[in-house]
Formats: sequence, structure tokens, C-alpha cells
Amino acid sequence: MLIKKIRNFAIVAHVDHGKSTLADRILEMTGTVDSRKMRNQFLDKMDIERERGITIKSQTVTVFHDHNGENYQLNLIDTPGHVDFTYEVSRALAACEGVVLLIDASQGIEAQTVAHFEHAKKLNLKIIPCLNKCDLPDLDMNDAIIDAADYLDVDPDDIMQISAKSGLGVKDLLEQIILKVSAPKTTSEYFRGLVFDSEYDSYRGVIAHIRIVDGEIRKNEKLNLIGTNTNLDALEIGYFRDSKVPKEVLSCGEVGYIVTNLKNISECRVGDTVALKKNVEKVEALGGYEPANQMVFSSFYPVDGKDFEKLRTSVEKLSLNDASITWDVENSPSFGFGLRMGFLGPLHKEVIQERIEREFNLDIISTAPTVSYKLVTADKSSHHIKRIRDIPYDKNIREWMEPIVDATISFPKDYLGKVMDLVQKKRGSFSSMENNGYRVFAKYEIPLAEVVNNFFSNLKSATQGYAGLDYKFSGWRSSDLQVVEIHVAGNSVEALGGIIPKDDVYTFSRSLVDKLAKEIPRHQFKVPVQAFSGGRIVAAKTIPPYRKDVIAKCYGGDITRKRKLLEKQKEGKKRLKQVGTVAIPQSALLSILDL
Repeated sequence: MLIKKIRNFAIVAHVDHGKSTLADRILEMTGTVDSRKMRNQFLDKMDIERERGITIKSQTVTVFHDHNGENYQLNLIDTPGHVDFTYEVSRALAACEGVVLLIDASQGIEAQTVAHFEHAKKLNLKIIPCLNKCDLPDLDMNDAIIDAADYLDVDPDDIMQISAKSGLGVKDLLEQIILKVSAPKTTSEYFRGLVFDSEYDSYRGVIAHIRIVDGEIRKNEKLNLIGTNTNLDALEIGYFRDSKVPKEVLSCGEVGYIVTNLKNISECRVGDTVALKKNVEKVEALGGYEPANQMVFSSFYPVDGKDFEKLRTSVEKLSLNDASITWDVENSPSFGFGLRMGFLGPLHKEVIQERIEREFNLDIISTAPTVSYKLVTADKSSHHIKRIRDIPYDKNIREWMEPIVDATISFPKDYLGKVMDLVQKKRGSFSSMENNGYRVFAKYEIPLAEVVNNFFSNLKSATQGYAGLDYKFSGWRSSDLQVVEIHVAGNSVEALGGIIPKDDVYTFSRSLVDKLAKEIPRHQFKVPVQAFSGGRIVAAKTIPPYRKDVIAKCYGGDITRKRKLLEKQKEGKKRLKQVGTVAIPQSALLSILDL
């Protein structure tokens, strides 16, 4: 295919604005997928994606479309919409020259729409704004077009109107992509390719998804990954249709895959530059990507301690196809061996947990999501704190610092008061605000710890489901924080503790202890639940034991007989308390989210 007849583009949008549905219609109209094989959300490969109705992993497909009697190759990348997977979107955009910015005509521009628009502008990509669901009844399209044009600062005539569900206007959209998105450009005769994604196949090893930036590549050529200085063979090359289609040559501008002989996906780093081994010294590495930044941390423990190795194996296999997961082994007195894992966000954590339980048939207990902190000691050394046990108690702590995010919240203006109250409770500070028709875009600086603690659920509740949220890490802020440790039956349970603002210590501790006393089941002995902070107990409650009525058979007689039975019961419970263990259920571990 001639380079002037290739177009690389991505579909980006807010959650539920119709990206995957539009991709389905494009596949149908270009005859890429046989009608017998066609199903909804065709590019979403995982069961969990189709069940939840969300895209988790970016997917690539090549389609062909006739324009004025000439055949064009369109390489489409369908991207996720949720804020947790923004990193996936940024990788996809680096492999494109244009984007279709999809907007739900009934909802208007929302927080993630703005984030994707700004990112595409920064990369100088051609942006084709497109209003979807234009065939909905009782919809004022004129207002929708004017609002979108005002915010995006474009001519209203440049905004496409389509219905991804019925296919209305989709062919016109394909024509506009061919006319407006520029063909790929080349600057060197030597082969260079950008690795924008990778996957692991248990039979064929690592498969790199690449965008050919310069030159061409042929099957069986010797290659080198410049960033990691890893040699590999192109055992098979090709492009993506409804499945992988082998090809002898991939040329400049095309998007495809390389089946390598690598067995470890960490050797094929996303963002690396692949070149011919014989020309590697003549080739300059491409810009690549910033590494994924883990925002949320949680511990996973198997319900049955014997399944720890099975848990570790399952996470190793998942991380082969998701390089954004980090993990290391930890040991808890309450739960035994487990894994401390890092994720891109709360939804990412939920998805990984569900995949482990479903795909590997494992029952696991997970702790509430937390964030990392920075701590500066008296000797001016800085420490990264991912869990309470990382705190250097042997040194004087001079300053605590917590991560802050720049959050953009979009919502109907009728809910302005409720949103402001919620953000204030979450220790957020106002930055700016602007109106777009009936919607408001408010920007705040909010501690990340507050965002991952059910903030989005509370925001949806406050706005009856109409709010949208986008956030990105902005830096560290000095805060007056204090550690709260929870002891259950005399043993410290790190998973239940937290690092929280000093002013909230008493309220937080009291609420958490009361909640735990309800969630932890009664045992045959008393179970004291205590919250420690600053070297003292700030809240405590005792879960009463089960007690058998040992004097029920004594209808009368000497009182000493009854006392003897009660004393015997008391001694038995005392011995049981020394050897008994307290079962802490999953609901107790997640009770911190409800505070």
C-alpha cells in the first residue's frame, strides 16, 4: 500500500459516548468482519469488557475503504474512556495522525472529552469532532452543535453528526477521515518502529504491536530494541483484521504486529524503538512514552493460605499483558503471605481482582485502595511510604507530603452547590470554573487519597449520575498527617490502618472501630478492637463472645455449684483467647471506604 493512501486514527471519547459501537459500524460497513461473526463490542476481547460495557485495553484493526475509485487503508485504534486507563489512550494517540473526538449529543462535552481533546492538540493531531446519537428523539441538535463548537473553538459546520447505532453518517465520517487526516510522513530510509503495545501468547511468546515510522520490515529479519538493547527475530509480521493476518512486508505508515522470539514481556518495553540489527547504530531512538504511574495500592491475599503460589502465578501471567501492574510479596500476621500491588486507579484494581478470581478460580481478600506518601525526616532524607510498615519510626519525622491531583469535574449547573460541598469535604481547593451551555466545568486541586476513597461514587450520587470526572497527578503538597493503627485482639492489622489528616483522627478512628465491631463476627472469646494514634488509644470497642448457658441444667441447689461451672467456662475462654485467631472478613477490610 502506498504511504499516501494510509490513514492512522483513533476514536476517543468520554465513558459511554459510543466509541466501541462506532468501531462496530465501521467494521460492518467496510466488510472487515463477516456478518455471521459480527457481535456487539467486537474489538473488546475480554468477557469482563463486554459484561461491564467498558473498554479496558486499546484494540487495533485495519480496514479498507474506497474513495473516488481508490482503495485506502485505515488503521483504527479503539481506546478506553475511563479515567483510570488514560495511559492506554496516550499510547494509542502516539501511533496516529488524527482522532475522531466522539461526543454524546444528549450529554454534551464532559471531563474526559476535554482531557482527550487537550492531549490530541498537544500532539498536533487532526481532530474531527463528531456528535453521536443524533437520532435520539426530543434532541435539540442546534444547541448541541453550538455548545460543542464554542468549547472546541471550531466552525459548527466542521462538526459531524452520526448515529453509531444505526450507521447514519458513518460513511461520511470515513470520507472525512480520508480527506482531513494527513498521510504518515517519513524522515529516514532506515527502518524504525514504535512499540505502542505488546501482548504475551503462551505458544508464540511476546507479540509487539508497532507503528512503522520509517522504512520497511520483512519477515525473519534480525531486529534490535534500542531502549533495552534486546535482540529479537521477526518470526511473523502482519496486520490486524478480525484476527491477526500474516504479511511478508510492513511498510512505512502501517500499523501491525511482530511475533518475536522473546519469552519475557519486560524485554519488550512499550514506547521502545525497534530497528534492524544491522542498522541500529545509524538509527536515532524515537521519543517513546513516560512510564506508567501507579496511583493506587492494595494488598491481595488468598482466602486459603495454601493458594499463595497460585495467586503469584496468576498475577505473573496477567502482568505479561498488562505492564502497568506492579507487585511484591508481603507477609501479614492476620492474613499470611500475599501481594502488595500497584494500579493505575480504583477501577483498574477492581478489574484485575475480578480477572484473578474468574480466570484462575481463586478466592482472594483485597484491602481498601490506598495511595503513597512522602516523608521527610530531621536529617532531610526523603522516604517513599506505600504502607505503614515503611515508616522509619527510628527517625524524627519533620514533614508529611501527600499526592495532589488536578481534577476536572463536569456537571449540570443545577448541582453546583452539591458539588462544591462534596469537594470541600474532600479537602479540595478551587482553581477555576467555566460554563458550556447547561454544563459547568470546575477545576479543583484534590488530595489523591480522597479521590480513590469513593469520591466518584459520591459525585455521581450528588448529581444523580450526571457528573463526569477526569484527573491527573500534579505534584506533592505538605500536609499535617498522622498514622492510625488498628489492633484486633491485641494484634496490629496493617490493612485496616491508614495515614489521615490530623484533624480527622478522632472522628475517623471512632467511626472505623464502630464499623469493624459490626463487621467482624463474634468468636468464643472477647475481641477488643482498638485504634492507636500518636502512641495512645483514641478509640476502642469490644466484641462480646458467644456464651453457652452452662448453668441451665442447675435448677436449684448450692450456689457454689453454679459458680464452679462459671469459673470453669471463664478459664476455658481465657485459654482459647491465647491460641484462638480472629477471622476478619472482606467486608471489614473495605469498611474504611464507607467512612
